[in-house]
Amino acid sequence: MTLSYPEVGATAGPGPLPAGYHHLRHRTAVGRGPADFTAAGLAVTTWRMHRTAGVLVSADGPRAVPGTRVTCGVGLGRARITGRCEVVLAVDEPRRTGFAYGTLAGHPECGEESFVVELAPDGTVWFTVTAFSRPATRLTRLAGPLVPVFQRLYARHCARTLRRLTTRGTPTATA
Repeated sequence: MTLSYPEVGATAGPGPLPAGYHHLRHRTAVGRGPADFTAAGLAVTTWRMHRTAGVLVSADGPRAVPGTRVTCGVGLGRARITGRCEVVLAVDEPRRTGFAYGTLAGHPECGEESFVVELAPDGTVWFTVTAFSRPATRLTRLAGPLVPVFQRLYARHCARTLRRLTTRGTPTATA
């Protein structure tokens, strides 16, 4: 299975996102200080944030590192939507941590999404979701303008979830 888009890694920088896609940039403060930064980074890179946010995650590794394949599912029963992705980049810097994954062939969307935690000089811990995507299946094309709305709501939900996980203390890694 191959990535379903050519602009691999485009969510890594502050530059413009590729044309022809819906764009999302959502940034939220989720904590304060090095301990919160460490807790938030661990929750993001070990899939804990996603799982706590209600996403079913099956990954072929305990951490988000390049090459890791992951299947994410949202919804219940017959209304569950799943998609396979591959981690295309990982950030592991003293003041930034996170990853980006890209859609694989057969995913309902086509594009990339990154989840990055940053410790700012003033001690604020920021969580940023950056994405570009477009419909890749009939279902998502029919959903039309609702898909970007759901993506924005999901980014906000992830931020709230991460804030709760961060303020409870350092999360433990889960597979």
